Amino acid sequence: MAAMVLAATRLLRGAGSWGRSRPRFGDPAYRRFSSGGAYPSIPLSSPLPGVPKPVFASVDGQEKFETKVTTLDNGLRVASQNKFGQFCTVGILINSGSRYEAKYLSGIAHFLEKLAFSSTDRFGSKDEILLTLEKHGGICDCQTSRDTTMYAVSADSKGLDTVVGLLADVVLHPRLTDEEIEMTRMAVQFELEDLNMRPDPEPLLTEMIHEAAYRENTVGLHRFCPVENIGKINREVLHSYLRSYYTPDRMVLAGVGVEHTQLVECARKYLLGTCPAWGTGAAVHVDRSVAQYTGGIVKLERDMSNVSLGPAPFPELTHIMIGLESCSFLEGDFIPFAVLNMMMGGGGSFSAGGPGKGMFTRLYLNVLNRHHWMYNATSYHHSYEDTGLLCIHASADPRQVREMVEIITREFVLMAGTVDVVELERAKTQLMSMLMMNLEARPVIFEDVGRQVLATRSRKLPHELCALIRDVKPEDIKRVASKMLRGKPAVAALGDLSELPTYEHVQTALASRDGRLPRAYRLFR
Repeated sequence: MAAMVLAATRLLRGAGSWGRSRPRFGDPAYRRFSSGGAYPSIPLSSPLPGVPKPVFASVDGQEKFETKVTTLDNGLRVASQNKFGQFCTVGILINSGSRYEAKYLSGIAHFLEKLAFSSTDRFGSKDEILLTLEKHGGICDCQTSRDTTMYAVSADSKGLDTVVGLLADVVLHPRLTDEEIEMTRMAVQFELEDLNMRPDPEPLLTEMIHEAAYRENTVGLHRFCPVENIGKINREVLHSYLRSYYTPDRMVLAGVGVEHTQLVECARKYLLGTCPAWGTGAAVHVDRSVAQYTGGIVKLERDMSNVSLGPAPFPELTHIMIGLESCSFLEGDFIPFAVLNMMMGGGGSFSAGGPGKGMFTRLYLNVLNRHHWMYNATSYHHSYEDTGLLCIHASADPRQVREMVEIITREFVLMAGTVDVVELERAKTQLMSMLMMNLEARPVIFEDVGRQVLATRSRKLPHELCALIRDVKPEDIKRVASKMLRGKPAVAALGDLSELPTYEHVQTALASRDGRLPRAYRLFR
């Protein structure tokens, strides 16, 4: 007890060297300030004498690592982009998708997406594949679009050999057992039901606008498997399609965060001279047709009054999407169209504002800010290797559909009018900002490398794209918009369509000077 009292007394008195030298906070004579001392007369804006001059990192706006491309003897291309870091993203991209299903059952690409990373010759089940990837901290994914199928893995760079071997097995040696196909049928059925029930109609409208714009050809074919085909797709049908489209000359092995020579060695080891599960027969029924833009309208009458998934009611809305043909991503006008799309911008009426959110785009300033009854007005640009589609999606109460359509047609016509220099510079800056920010992510770089090499056998680096964006002038926007407006429109409509104008009226409005719909006369209102 005496020892404890003694210790407490020493602490209170400040015993020890720290305690003896410590000044009392209340005594002004002992206060020390950061501004006083060794350099009392040097302002903060001047460098301190005797301190070494700092050396800062400099940025010249260009990537230090070029994209390297090597073509193997069988035609398969290997592309890589080095990037600092412990992990890499590697995958196989294939010229395959729903646009190539004209001579096959529609929905094959959808099935193959769901069957990806299932059992193979080397791996007995999907679990075995996932366990193998987990040893290297890896994850896998497969995505299909209208013109590309992509198998990708992100994992530790040290496991590159294992990853490329696994990808080769997944792509070229899938078992496609009856049990896996039956499970895929159930997954596809569920996805179709979910597509028709979800409150957000954008995926369904995108499907409809492509169907209207490219009727029964190439990118207008169904991306999702039709219900009537779910039971018809079997192993033989899948092998017939794979034999035609999963060929080396239609593939790119892309990698980010890997050494090019090492990736090429792995490609030669696992993807050169291998016999796929469907045999080595000659490819037949390969569809090389070019997209034919037709224009037209696709309507789907539906009760949208009960789409709310929760207790809070969701307003009944009618959704309209109007599109016009733009250009392919291989043409010089692709960049002006991308800037035009960014200039239109838009979004939902409840989008949060702030820098970079597009609150100064035309569809916000001219549409959502002026017409409070509109719930959504958004611009989209879909581009492919032989065509493109610029669309505006709008949503409103069913009773105001006609007025909403006229507002959208007016915005299309105004695209070919005067372009303000300030709004153009803002759109160009925002497009470059989005491009550079997206390319910070390794998986995005991987997809960019793979898609560009698949389409053009080379890759434009970000600083080259930024230079093209900076070169866009107001007359370029006016020129591409005027050319676009000379074509026929594509229209997709979903919901209560009792007030929807006729397709001919929409076409007349887009061909007029002010974008107004023709007067509709009625005997009874």
